[in-house]
Amino acid sequence: MNRPALLTAPLLLFLLVTFIAPIGAFLWRGVTDTEVAEVLPRTVAALADWNGQSTPDEAAFAALVADLRAARERDRETGAGSIPRAAARLNADYPGFRGLLPMTTRRIAAPFEGSARDTLLVISEEWRAPETWGAIHRAGGPLSSFHVLTALDLRQDAAGHIAPVPDNQAVFRAVLLRSLWISLTVTACCLLLGWPIAWLIATAQGWKATALLAAVMLPFWISLIVRTAAWMVLLQREGIVNAALEALGVPGTPLPLIMNRFAVVLAMVHILLPFMVLPLVAAFRALDPRLPRAAASLGAAPWRVFLRVTLPLCLPGIGAGCILVFIQALGFYVTPALLGGPNDQMLAWFVGFYATRSVNWGLAAALSMLLLVAVGLCVALYGRLAGFRRPGAA
Repeated sequence: MNRPALLTAPLLLFLLVTFIAPIGAFLWRGVTDTEVAEVLPRTVAALADWNGQSTPDEAAFAALVADLRAARERDRETGAGSIPRAAARLNADYPGFRGLLPMTTRRIAAPFEGSARDTLLVISEEWRAPETWGAIHRAGGPLSSFHVLTALDLRQDAAGHIAPVPDNQAVFRAVLLRSLWISLTVTACCLLLGWPIAWLIATAQGWKATALLAAVMLPFWISLIVRTAAWMVLLQREGIVNAALEALGVPGTPLPLIMNRFAVVLAMVHILLPFMVLPLVAAFRALDPRLPRAAASLGAAPWRVFLRVTLPLCLPGIGAGCILVFIQALGFYVTPALLGGPNDQMLAWFVGFYATRSVNWGLAAALSMLLLVAVGLCVALYGRLAGFRRPGAA
């Protein structure tokens, strides 16, 4: 092994242990499904060759009875609560399982006469529906597309056909589009505001350039939560902004400046603006000032100098700033949660909700995959537009 590889090995190992492995383990939950298979192993095996179009045979009913009895005894001995967990997982796919599975478990605890099929149908007619058994079949694991399909507002029926969920149940596609729109809006605002600031910094001399650059860097020294809380103080109904507007006699005050999309975009632009300014400053400083002057001396109008000379030469800085701002905006959580309303929450909020409040790690991981794919597409698009090339390529 050569010396550069030995020097970078500790860093790569550190990244693997502390960054890549935990994220990979979390994302793995989005394509695995083990809660039901651990409780109903015989039932999952009996449904392996089931066509999903009719009620399964007696063997599947008998396997379900045996599995529920064994799980009930195991839960009584260990207090594990595996049946409620399996019921919650199945209920996410087919509503009604949260009550159906525990009720069935209680009623088959005592010995019964006759077939398992007849007994279960007496307990509930739900056991006659193919979709009831389809939910168990789809949750058989160990790999499953259930969480990924749910994150895309799709579902799979008992026969294996994939179709969109009803419009009144579709959530995540709208959330993804909202997140993309907010991120694009913030990126555009940062570019429009950051361009003149970066040009001023790049063209300033001496201590003025240092002071302006320090002013841009200053927000990095303050916590993101503190900056977001400051906007809450400024924009609230009795806040400083509304108080100033009332003092000026602006009609309609106090204005609803918080818990809406305006507050979210404003605070995100304030937080992410330095990430746009710094790449633009680097691009402007690398720009040869003789080129715009040469174009102007040849008779080009100012707007033509900008479009044909300045803008093309600054495209790498623009692309770097836009990709930095967009990727970070796409994963924002704290600012929309504190300043936005119910219709302003982004995809990261739902990842946090399913990971911490509803403890649905599989769906949280699937939504994280959506964010990861969106970021990957942005990086690939930037690489395409910026012209990434292999070392040594022409």
